[in-house]
Amino acid sequence: MRDKDPFDNKEQIRFDITWPATSFGRPPGGSRSSVSQEAKETQVQSTPGRPIFDDYTQRSEGPQNTVKMVSAKKHIPIVKKHRATFKRHQSDRFKCVPESWRKPKGIDSCVRRRFRGTIAMPKIGYGSNKATRHMMPNGFKAFVVRNPKDVELLLMHNRTYAAEIAHAVSSQKRVAIIAKAKALGVKVTNPKGRIATEN
Repeated sequence: MRDKDPFDNKEQIRFDITWPATSFGRPPGGSRSSVSQEAKETQVQSTPGRPIFDDYTQRSEGPQNTVKMVSAKKHIPIVKKHRATFKRHQSDRFKCVPESWRKPKGIDSCVRRRFRGTIAMPKIGYGSNKATRHMMPNGFKAFVVRNPKDVELLLMHNRTYAAEIAHAVSSQKRVAIIAKAKALGVKVTNPKGRIATEN
């Protein structure tokens, strides 16, 4: 007579499976209802000291759930090869010639022909490092936004780009943009522009 198989009596065997918490709050391949309330409480008690969020609730919702503003990525030091501005040729001689740079086009221009002793012309050798080009001193690169929907584009790039509200945006929409950026953890370079503050 063969031994009794313990799996024959399935009623006496109880499998208590607690799926690990995922980003969507449900086990892989299962539905949201498949995770029992007891399993959720077990997961909450097993990780003390960590903030607990609902399955489909963003971290920013609720007064107790606050998003910590992220810092910029680590980068190499920002080096500006040429800080002086390039002035237009003969702008120091004639008042009608402004200092803003214009490339000389004359056939006899000594600046265009790069004679010795003439002013310097912009060229590619003065360019900054590509890794730190257009980077602000705080390590972020500015990204112009005009509505709250534009802030969502920086959700996965909030450590590289910072939102900069466009000049023509109204004060009402600025408040909505700042609230959206705070919820997503996106830095805003000009949060006080056109916003009334309490004294």
